[in-house]
Amino acid sequence: MSIDLLNIARTGVQASQAQLGVTSNNIANANTEGYNRQVATQSSLESQRLGNSFYGTGTYVSDVKRVYNEFAARELRIGQTSMSAAETSYSKLSELDQIYSQIGKMVPENLNNFFASINSVADLPTDLGIRTNSLSSAQQLAAGLNQMQSQLDGQVKQTNSQIESITTRINEISKELGSINLELMKSQGQDSQVLDKQDALILELSQYAQVNVIPLDTGAKSIMLGGSVMLVSGEVSMSMGMSTGDPYPNEPRINASIGDKTLNVDPSKLGGQLGALFSFRDDTLLPASTELGQLALGIADTFNEMQSKGFDLNGDIGSNIFRDINDPLMASGRVGSNSTNSGTAAMSVNIDDVGALSGGSYQLGYTTANGYQLTDNQTGKVSNLTLSGTQLTSSAGFSINVAGGPIADGDKFEIRPTAGAAAGLKVVMTDPKGIAAAGPQITPNTANSGNTAISLNSMDSTNAVFQSVNGSSITFELNTAAVPNTYEAFDSSGTSLGTGTISNNNINAFGMDFDITTSGTGGTADSFTFDLAFAEGNNNNAVEIAKLSDVKLMNNSTGTLTSVFENTKLDIGSQTKSAEVRVGSATAIYQQASTRVQSESGVNLDEEAANLLRFQQSYQAAARIMTTAQTIFDTLLSSVR
Repeated sequence: MSIDLLNIARTGVQASQAQLGVTSNNIANANTEGYNRQVATQSSLESQRLGNSFYGTGTYVSDVKRVYNEFAARELRIGQTSMSAAETSYSKLSELDQIYSQIGKMVPENLNNFFASINSVADLPTDLGIRTNSLSSAQQLAAGLNQMQSQLDGQVKQTNSQIESITTRINEISKELGSINLELMKSQGQDSQVLDKQDALILELSQYAQVNVIPLDTGAKSIMLGGSVMLVSGEVSMSMGMSTGDPYPNEPRINASIGDKTLNVDPSKLGGQLGALFSFRDDTLLPASTELGQLALGIADTFNEMQSKGFDLNGDIGSNIFRDINDPLMASGRVGSNSTNSGTAAMSVNIDDVGALSGGSYQLGYTTANGYQLTDNQTGKVSNLTLSGTQLTSSAGFSINVAGGPIADGDKFEIRPTAGAAAGLKVVMTDPKGIAAAGPQITPNTANSGNTAISLNSMDSTNAVFQSVNGSSITFELNTAAVPNTYEAFDSSGTSLGTGTISNNNINAFGMDFDITTSGTGGTADSFTFDLAFAEGNNNNAVEIAKLSDVKLMNNSTGTLTSVFENTKLDIGSQTKSAEVRVGSATAIYQQASTRVQSESGVNLDEEAANLLRFQQSYQAAARIMTTAQTIFDTLLSSVR
């Protein structure tokens, strides 16, 4: 037995050739996305004993492995999910911010123009041209709110479409990962190319939602989305889908299906682009829409109410300028009924006090144990409501009518009091003479105590007593010192029209509705006269309307009409800025994770070039051994000839 130089050289050549092949493949795939560099592990063949010594017999490549760090890959996926969510939020918020900055600027401008036009009517109350311009300003105001609502509705549709597109791509990835798992189960997870493809798909999936990877003994990997949805289990793939929104159909939900079983997925737990899109739609777009509706209701109610306090150019009590706030076209979408409700009750919402509205949404639930409970979705405050006949009255500015049948235990409804108002706002007045610029002159008796004041809410021309005194005057004598407070009304001749009790500092009698404010002790016979005689040059009511631009009428007397819109605009701007900051932070974290993965699994061309020279030299040296062995063999043959 002797040392087999030729065989040793052969193994060296083969090993060097394998090393060169791996290195060449790394260099060729240096720019291949998702490629993990490979390394060949070289080992010695078993030695042989010659005499008292052991001599090597060569080398071989024992394994070719991909350089892969599971922890680094997991950090990269987490970074990818966070960055994708931040970028999606910033992109969508930027679009909305642009809408409010460019298209939305016409809303407060149109409102200010309308107030200015009313002020012009106050200057020349009989000028039909000015009145016509005022109605045109009202129409522009309504059209601006209609257009703004259309833009928000378009954003909702676009967001829903993006969600649907992502779920389609997730399903494609799910099927591919299931097929890849089948291949890996055959090779026991040893095929580097298939593993690279699998990792690339998982990394793409992490853009859309948070991904949890569970390695299996078979070499396959199970994939979970958001920690709650098993998307791929071995070779079995689950599909994602969209279902009709509940209780609002235009707000579709996302679900997961396997076989004939389907379950709804909580989008707040998904993360990534899906979580960001749902959050944008539900937490930003929909509140912006309801707040826009709040402004529309405020505009319609404010000007319509002021109309009822004055006289138009024909001497009649003013009629509505805008569509009534409780018109069906203004009330569309105020109530959504859950599909799980077993009762047949149908709900409708009536706005009672626009100033008390918050622009938010509520959930109305009924149980036999607790009755009707109204929960503010923003603050979480729960109010118990009592059914009076068919009506539930809340302290939030609206009442709920229960009709259509019995309500069942556990039934739930979502209440959005301001929904649909911006789309339904419309100018219903067509005759410019209808603007109620004139108003009744309210004169306190000189003998009054001075501690009592009144403010007119409205007048009712359908009241028979009012019709009899209209054009002259009506006097109310108040006794705010008595318990309970009382009043008596008189016509212009001093004839008593009747008496009554003052309820909640308000009198609604004989077609007159007004509030009473008392400081200190009221007088026992304070009286106020309403001069109902119409004069064409009277501008009392127009002056009062023009003053309302700076009056805090909204959100429980904390904001003006304009501030409702401006607060929404500022909130969206603030959210956009915060999203921009999150993008920067998330990108930095992702880049850090990506750098770590590249440092371990990426191809370094300088390193591979050095390896190429090293293995080339090794190959040449092993080949030289073969030449040397051949020369020795030839010399041996020549010596015995």
